[in-house]
Amino acid sequence: MIVRRAIAQQAVEQRFDQLDRNGDGKITRDELPAQAFFQRLDLDADGVITKPEALEAVRKGALKDMRAPTGTAPEGSSIAAAQPAKPSPAEPPVREGPKPVRPGDHGIGRHIAEVTFKDVAGESHSLAAIAESRMVVFAMTSTSCPISRKYLPRLEELVAANGDGIAWILVNPVASDKLPDMKAAAGRFGTRATYVHDPEGRLAAAVGAVTTTDAVVLGRDRTVAYHGAIDDQYGFGYSIEAPRRRYLSDAIAAISAGKAPLVAATEAPGCVLDVPPGDAPAAELTYHGRISRIVERHCAECHRDGGVGPFPLDSYDELVAHAGMVREVIDRGTMPPWFASPVPPDTETGRVHTPWANDRSLAEPEKRDLLRWISGGRPEGNPADAPSPKKYPDGWQIGTPDAVFEFAEPVAVKATGVMPYHTVFVETRLPEDRWVRAIEVQPGDRNVVHHALIHLAGTEEQADGPRDAAAEERGGFWGEYVPGQNTLVYPEGFAKKLPKGSRLKFQMHYTPNGTATTDRTRVGVIYAKEPPRHEVRVAGIVNARISIPPGAADHREEASLRLPFDATIMGFMPHLHVRGKACRYEAVRGGGARTTLLDIPRYDFNWQLLYRLHEPLALNAGDTIVFTAWFDNSDGNPANPDPTKTVRWGPQTFDEMHLGYVEYYVPGLQPGQAMPGLRQRPAGASGQRQFRP
Repeated sequence: MIVRRAIAQQAVEQRFDQLDRNGDGKITRDELPAQAFFQRLDLDADGVITKPEALEAVRKGALKDMRAPTGTAPEGSSIAAAQPAKPSPAEPPVREGPKPVRPGDHGIGRHIAEVTFKDVAGESHSLAAIAESRMVVFAMTSTSCPISRKYLPRLEELVAANGDGIAWILVNPVASDKLPDMKAAAGRFGTRATYVHDPEGRLAAAVGAVTTTDAVVLGRDRTVAYHGAIDDQYGFGYSIEAPRRRYLSDAIAAISAGKAPLVAATEAPGCVLDVPPGDAPAAELTYHGRISRIVERHCAECHRDGGVGPFPLDSYDELVAHAGMVREVIDRGTMPPWFASPVPPDTETGRVHTPWANDRSLAEPEKRDLLRWISGGRPEGNPADAPSPKKYPDGWQIGTPDAVFEFAEPVAVKATGVMPYHTVFVETRLPEDRWVRAIEVQPGDRNVVHHALIHLAGTEEQADGPRDAAAEERGGFWGEYVPGQNTLVYPEGFAKKLPKGSRLKFQMHYTPNGTATTDRTRVGVIYAKEPPRHEVRVAGIVNARISIPPGAADHREEASLRLPFDATIMGFMPHLHVRGKACRYEAVRGGGARTTLLDIPRYDFNWQLLYRLHEPLALNAGDTIVFTAWFDNSDGNPANPDPTKTVRWGPQTFDEMHLGYVEYYVPGLQPGQAMPGLRQRPAGASGQRQFRP
């Protein structure tokens, strides 16, 4: 109970600091515009909330609002259900299925130490020997747990379909289950799986299992690559005819192909085990056994030889040499780059139910272990525990493209100073419309390409004459590149349109690095084999009339987009320039309820990130998406080119943009079919106007 209270208090204090934008130790109504929630925390009704006041209010009953599980989050959390506020039940819901979990909170990337065990026939086994050349799947089961019994036939199907090169170990950690029942269950699998009774929970604890329906998949070198549910057919208080999401089989397919699962961690509804895995003892925190895997998951994609990071971190010596800087950026929260407002951990489990499929943030166990290792002597450990070096493809991550479009001429990038945005048009010369299911942008020189956005510019004939840059931005981006995020891959049945004869407009941001060079960026695409069920589109919420006064440290601008049709939101990508300070997406339902979809309390221009939802969000015709941004045009902003000038909309970094991209699809709309115009309304200092793009 003490631990739970400490976690809850930490979550409240963290959320308070995020909302306290000016750092004065008080939250005003402007900083927390959810008035009903504000009033519950403002105990003395003086119009401001102090941190002690917030903690006291939460102790008196507001904790359920601060926890912010999906569907009940307060204003200002990372994601909230777009529904009117209503009383929250004191008890957990009756019906509950698998929930996505931030991978680092659920053991993804952990190295599983050697463990031995006996199967129900009495034969001894060694994990090291089993995993020497195979993927290993630990599937928890029980002959007495009702949900486990329902999943036994599904496990039979999975073992039969995925037997080659995979070792299946069925673990029954329920001490009171009867041996004859377990042998009968084991007989259904024959020699294709090993059935183990684990009455003391030793094996379940070793792999981090939490319930009797958990599945834990070990990839190369006994590293946890997936931990979660088999699928979503059965859960607490419900059964459905067939699964909608097949988490385990999808994970096995991805790991077999050398890729990370799209969903790497979920909770698995089942009978809860009383064998919670504890923190690794400090003596076991070695570089080869634990730290190298954290760095590989979160850092090495950029910080490696040939990567875009300023120095590599993919070896023990390199990490030790840069340990001070690693500790600094972790403490400041700037690395790994992920700026969505943190979701507080569940007070019961300590795990974070992240709404984001591509959440790059360090989980608390990862952060704690990495900092503890840095400050604790930095032991190297046994090289035999190290994972095999991860292979980074020199070619295309999406596979061999069906078409590649490249700059016709190289762009010269100077050695020093600052370069304005550079625009390059590339002809596709497509004789017909094509549907694209995967897009990958490859810079010619990754050392100088900060980011790139690709827009569809129409044919050359259509491009004659002046162009309205703001209107073009409302049409949304088509492809993008930032370090560590250069692919857009859509699931089966989803695709983007590449029209006949269209031109690709590359908006390039170059950062000189001391050496003059040239760049020829290219984009590769893979076409869908058939027209998709859903066309993925992007809309930009734009306020092109922004006016940021000289010296303003916290200037607010707003724009909104009213939906003329039902739409399902897949993700968000905000775009501001160097005065951008914070931003927020909100949904306003037809009934007037206003809820936060994405909150970025600290915006960083250096990272143009796409925030992709685990569960797409359905909005209705008449609903409005509001995009609000705050700008710092003061001399306290070290990146500010000129704090003495009024700043307006413009394409260069010394100008500003107020641009919130929204990725979506329209259920029931035929791919390629025209849609009603999206109506947008800028607001704020420039007043309110309504227009069509």
